[in-house]
Amino acid sequence: MNDKNKQPAGPEEIAKSGKIDYDELRKLIGLLEEKGLSVFELEVEGLKIKIGRNAPQPAPPAIAPPAGPSAGPVAEAAAAAVALAIEVAKGHHMITSPMVGTFYRAPDPASPPFVDIGDVVKKGQTLCIIEAMKLMNEIEADVDGTIVEIFGENAEPVEYGQKLFAILPLS
Repeated sequence: MNDKNKQPAGPEEIAKSGKIDYDELRKLIGLLEEKGLSVFELEVEGLKIKIGRNAPQPAPPAIAPPAGPSAGPVAEAAAAAVALAIEVAKGHHMITSPMVGTFYRAPDPASPPFVDIGDVVKKGQTLCIIEAMKLMNEIEADVDGTIVEIFGENAEPVEYGQKLFAILPLS
């Protein structure tokens, strides 16, 4: 058998050969996902391979904010979680920002806003735009309902997970 056509069979042979093919890399990534690992590192004879993936983060629990004047960012996050729980308890469906960026209520400064409080929206209807890295991302309603509150301010920055709209779903 000709050794030139032989593919490396495992991580050790990959390292010894000093080469890696995409099939082997895909196998390593599959193993990473299968075992639920977030990082895999291999170093053999000077060849280093490090593969990482973003593991899903568990949702933070809703807790009451601690009392005190110097509560800090932890208290702000807890207060936001409590406020979100209150809105959900009212029966409102919350639309939150899927990314960090700049919130725009209209497609351009001369146009009217996509939606206002009291507007009835349909699933898939554009509610706003979030600009991130010079890309305009349309944020759409994921339920049919009535806009009851708009939390974002036009042309202001928003954070990932920040409340943008409260929608009272249609029954």
